[in-house]
Amino acid sequence: MKKFLSLILCLVLLFTLAACGSKTEPADEPVPSEDSTEPADLLAEIRERGYIVIGTEGDWSPWTYTDESDNLTGFDVEVGALIAEGLGVEAQFVTAAWDSLLAGLDSKRFDLVCNGVGWTEERAEKYSFSTPYVYTHSVLVVRGDDDTISSFEDLNGKTTANTASSTYASLAEEYGATVTPVDSLEETITLLLQERIDATINSQVTIVDYLAQHPDANLTIGARTEGKPVVYPVRKAEDTDTLVAAIDEVLQELRDNGKLAELSIKYFGVDITKESSAG
Repeated sequence: MKKFLSLILCLVLLFTLAACGSKTEPADEPVPSEDSTEPADLLAEIRERGYIVIGTEGDWSPWTYTDESDNLTGFDVEVGALIAEGLGVEAQFVTAAWDSLLAGLDSKRFDLVCNGVGWTEERAEKYSFSTPYVYTHSVLVVRGDDDTISSFEDLNGKTTANTASSTYASLAEEYGATVTPVDSLEETITLLLQERIDATINSQVTIVDYLAQHPDANLTIGARTEGKPVVYPVRKAEDTDTLVAAIDEVLQELRDNGKLAELSIKYFGVDITKESSAG
């Protein structure tokens, strides 16, 4: 019996020593492949995925709008598509309200915004811009039977309507107007014609286009600013510098071959690609 117990104890001891001496080998760490390395900049990423995401309103004729066949078109849509082609990728347009466009760059929802964005010092602090591709005037629009507003100075104490973060809203506020925020030009014009606001400010070529489509509208242009540069913004960061440079190269090619001027005349009826010919 003692020999049997001794044998059992020896077996238990041997088992314990074996267990203590063993160890589990850790699983091999995954080795990143060269294919999984992130692109060095946004342009490389865009070319790798094969498309560029472009934010645009889609309801601001003739810059960007939906035609009778429900196709997205307009000056900025055609130029945006040519930019994508010049970069060697497809253009993927995403429509959004104006106030969401620049925020879409911040959140990386869009790579680029093509929507008649005016250059301002405030915006330049946060976004990188292409070279100006057109130059436009801002115009003061009032009802045709209203003779109380004939200059921007007359806006003091009046009401206007514009998208909240637009340069047009800022300009109205500079002259002392109270701005009603809206989402579209159609909403603005409706408020004006219903006498719920006193005036509005917008791009001259946009208003001329609207009046051409609505010749009986009770609207008139009271005043206009000097021509201002219009640019394409991207998110400001070290990884976007090459994208801006590449966009500028494409725009220069479109200037040199006359395509940019051709599209300007097609949509605006005039060439506004030069500062001296702002529309």
